[in-house]
Amino acid sequence: MCLKHCFLTHPLQFSLMQGIFAWISKYSHWLVLLLLEGISLALLVSFNDYQGSVWFTGANRVVGQVHEWQQSALSYLSLGKVNKELTEQNFLLQQELEVLRNELSELTHDSTYAERALEAKLQEVPVLPAQLVYNNINLRDNYLTINRGSNHGVKAKMGVVSGNGIVGIISSVSENYSVVMSVLNSKSSISCRLRGSNYFGYLHWQGGDVLYAQLDDVPRHADFEVGDSVETSGYSNVFPSGILVGTVEQINDSKDGLSYQLIVRLVSDLANIRDVAVILKEDDTDIIP
Repeated sequence: MCLKHCFLTHPLQFSLMQGIFAWISKYSHWLVLLLLEGISLALLVSFNDYQGSVWFTGANRVVGQVHEWQQSALSYLSLGKVNKELTEQNFLLQQELEVLRNELSELTHDSTYAERALEAKLQEVPVLPAQLVYNNINLRDNYLTINRGSNHGVKAKMGVVSGNGIVGIISSVSENYSVVMSVLNSKSSISCRLRGSNYFGYLHWQGGDVLYAQLDDVPRHADFEVGDSVETSGYSNVFPSGILVGTVEQINDSKDGLSYQLIVRLVSDLANIRDVAVILKEDDTDIIP
């Protein structure tokens, strides 16, 4: 009686429900067909490398373009703040460079030594400017997307850096976009050393605070202290040596007690970066991240 009363007091709702059920009944065979096609496509790209690669390339192109439009709009809204920060950083860097150039000139008695050394260093490490079109820091395994791909000379396992430090390693590439395994990824492992020494370990991130990572397997006989700088070791051809990673914030024993685990405060705030650079290289064989 209650159900009948509801249908009588709400005739429009009842009519609408009848229309929906009638539509589903009429086109049920098409709905089943689309469902089966979707399942088949998922199985095809999951268990076949070639089809999966084709799917990734097409999907990555579309998703990358959408993210690029979104990021362009957000970047435009924050241009004032970004320009102010860049101006301040540029001024400080110019002052620091001038002090170092003068000290180097006094030591070498050669006023052009710094310029020649810098030019030689830049020629050794060619870089490709890029911008983030997608960035995620909220997962345990985070990835980024940049607006450069195979058409620009980008390959898998190339390093990506920002103006402050390392960002991650290219994991997959399409024509105009690349996916980057972020430093904030539990699968990331990057060889780093304590600046001014040959003591090195491997940088990992196990979740939690995005400003901190762990440097594992540092030898027990290593000489260092809190506040020391951590940089890339150069023991692979992903990152050249000397790129600043962070500073030692805390010193812990490893689980087995045979080495140290250092808590490193990262210099790159990956939640607030936009402009990056890909470290290009000709030989990408025998890469050890």
